[in-house]
Amino acid sequence: MTAQATHESIRNALSASTSPIKGKDFVVYLQGSYKNYTNIRADSDVDVVLQLNSVFKGDTSSLSESEKTLYEQAYHDSTYSWQDFRTDTLQALREYYDIQAVTEGNKSLKIASGSNRLPADVVVCLKYLKFKQFLTLNDQKYVEGIAFYAIRDNRWIFNFPNQHFDNGAEKNSQLRTNGLFRKTVRMFKNARSRLVDDGAVDKNLAPSYFLECLVYNVPDKQFVSSCQSTFCNVVNWLSTADLSSFVCQNEQLLLFGNTQEQWSISNAKTLLQKLADLWQNWR
Repeated sequence: MTAQATHESIRNALSASTSPIKGKDFVVYLQGSYKNYTNIRADSDVDVVLQLNSVFKGDTSSLSESEKTLYEQAYHDSTYSWQDFRTDTLQALREYYDIQAVTEGNKSLKIASGSNRLPADVVVCLKYLKFKQFLTLNDQKYVEGIAFYAIRDNRWIFNFPNQHFDNGAEKNSQLRTNGLFRKTVRMFKNARSRLVDDGAVDKNLAPSYFLECLVYNVPDKQFVSSCQSTFCNVVNWLSTADLSSFVCQNEQLLLFGNTQEQWSISNAKTLLQKLADLWQNWR
C-alpha cells in the first residue's frame, strides 16, 4: 500500500456516482510528509486535502478601506458553505467505505486503513485568498492558500500547502542543497523519534511540520556532502540562531509565536539541546 494508492482510493470515493459532491468543482491532493518526500517509517496517516474551488474565504485585512468597499461590491456570500461541503463529503466517504471506517476529527475526517489504502486524514477546505490589492475582478492580487474549520476549537485555520511544497522542492534542488534538505529533515525526524522512544522528550514537543520548517530556515551552505557533517552543522547553527525571525516553509507565516499553529521557542531549544546530546553519544 502507498500514499498514492490511498489518494486514488479517496478520489474514487468522492467521484462515485452516488457521491453528493460529484460534479462540484473540487480538487484532491496530498499534503504533509508523503507529499513533501520527508516521510519516515514512523509516519502512518496520509494527509489529503479536499479543496472546494467554487467558494473561497477572503482575507481583506491588508486592503485599504476603498479597496474593501470595492471587494464587497464585487463578491457575495455563497449559499453553499464549508459546513455543507464537509457534511456532503462525510456522507460520500461513509457510503463508499463504511460508516465505521470514517470518523470525524477536530480538523479532518479520518479514514481507517483498508485492503488497498493506508489510514488517512482528509482536510475539507475552501480556497483562502489573502488579498494584497483589489480594484476590480480583473485587477486584484492575492496569495492563495486553504481555509478549514477546527470544530472543537471553534476557529478557522489557514495554511499554504502548495507554497510549502514548492519552497521545499526548491531548497532541495541541486543548485541549493543537492538533495540534502529532505534527507536532513528525515534525519531530524528519526532523531526525534529516537529521543521519544528513549523518553528524553515528549512526543508532542516537536511535531513533524515544525521540524521541517525549522530545517528550512538553515542556510544552504550548512548542507554538505556528508549526512553526519550536515546533521552536526545544522544543529550547531540552529543552537545559536535567532529563532524569533524564522518563517514557516510556506514563507507566509512566522514559525514561532503564541497561536496554536505556531511552535514555542522554548520547545525548539529543548529539542536542539537533546539533539546535541544525542549527537555526542553517537560520536
